[in-house]
Amino acid sequence: MYALIDCNNFYASCERVFNPKIRTTPIVVLSNNDGCVISRSNEAKKLGIPMGAPAFEFDAVFKEKNIQVFSSNYALYGDLSNRVNTILKKYTNDIEFYSIDESFLRFTGYQQYNLTNYCLKIREDVLKSTLIPTCIGIGATKTLAKAANRIAKKFKQLNGVYSIDTEDRRIKALKWLPIEDVWGIGRRMTKRLKAKNVFKAYDFTQLSTDFVRKEFGVVGVRLKKELEGVSAIELDEVSSKKSIATTRSFDTTYKEKSYLAERIATFAATCAEKLRNQQSVCNVVTVFVYTNRFQENQEQYYNSINVTIPFATNSSIEIVKHAQKGLQLIFKEGFAYKKAGVIVSGIYPENEKQFNLFNEEPFKHRDIMRVMDQLNFKFGDKKIKLASQDLERTWKMRQNLLSPNYTTKWNEILEVK
Repeated sequence: MYALIDCNNFYASCERVFNPKIRTTPIVVLSNNDGCVISRSNEAKKLGIPMGAPAFEFDAVFKEKNIQVFSSNYALYGDLSNRVNTILKKYTNDIEFYSIDESFLRFTGYQQYNLTNYCLKIREDVLKSTLIPTCIGIGATKTLAKAANRIAKKFKQLNGVYSIDTEDRRIKALKWLPIEDVWGIGRRMTKRLKAKNVFKAYDFTQLSTDFVRKEFGVVGVRLKKELEGVSAIELDEVSSKKSIATTRSFDTTYKEKSYLAERIATFAATCAEKLRNQQSVCNVVTVFVYTNRFQENQEQYYNSINVTIPFATNSSIEIVKHAQKGLQLIFKEGFAYKKAGVIVSGIYPENEKQFNLFNEEPFKHRDIMRVMDQLNFKFGDKKIKLASQDLERTWKMRQNLLSPNYTTKWNEILEVK
């Protein structure tokens, strides 16, 4: 059996852990650069604050309804996520840390346990140790565990835990679950399924396997098996990232290529640093740029490009160089750009890197990168940068409503008086 544990309103819940005054106050947490709402407490949901709401449009509502607004505090959220996962390891060794607020657990050889009671104990332990509320769904497959989790969240009388452990419960759950809420079914697939009168998860299981294979391929067949109770998606115990992304929405729009070039250089260097931290290399760099899609009166432009590096690398110098090449190919004059990003892929462990006989790069920058990382670790993040990142300008994400880093900075730890 599998279980999915999901932290409720995670970012909002994290803000409450060290601030008892807001335990019952409506809370929203904003995205990068304080752009839009990405997490809401239950109280904020009841007041009608939608997910993705632009902060500037709801500023008056926040004040009128006395809603507490916070910038994203990723250091705090990451630390509390690690604390939750440390507790989960006490209950099973088979864990997949799926996202910052979700983890899959696999219970093999637990036949003597009542898993509902066992997961109630896990939930109680997490809440007592971290003050983070959770819900847990249990099922024979990861997809059914996801469905059970939605039910656990929906119906308060279940005390945050629900198990799809019988055929009757499986059928009832699938007849209740909208097709768009099935894990792994996106917007396009939802649209195609609804056109064929598939509105519930149960309807999908009634389609023939041959039809599903023809229309949706192997992914669709695997999903159908999962909903039928046959495990087809294994636990990813060692979650090796297939890609690393660094993206940002800007505080305002920019038309200058020089600005975008600096941003792309910084994003690419950050991706390279993350690769080195996990001792990996990449051979593909993707660069993208957006205009502001919310400004419908302005001409829109979006483009992206994949740039293949002829050798696997984690050198900031090489990754920035190839990212800049990509920007040169997709940048268009005259547009007001609001967002840009860099994604590195083709990732594998550094010790498996195959060297190119006709290219010296695999060794060329290794010592430089090691020294740069050591200096930045000793003297502070980004003290040593590439010239293309613009040493004269300090770029910082707008976080005007940031809470203290209670668990990661000594000078911001709570004091008991």
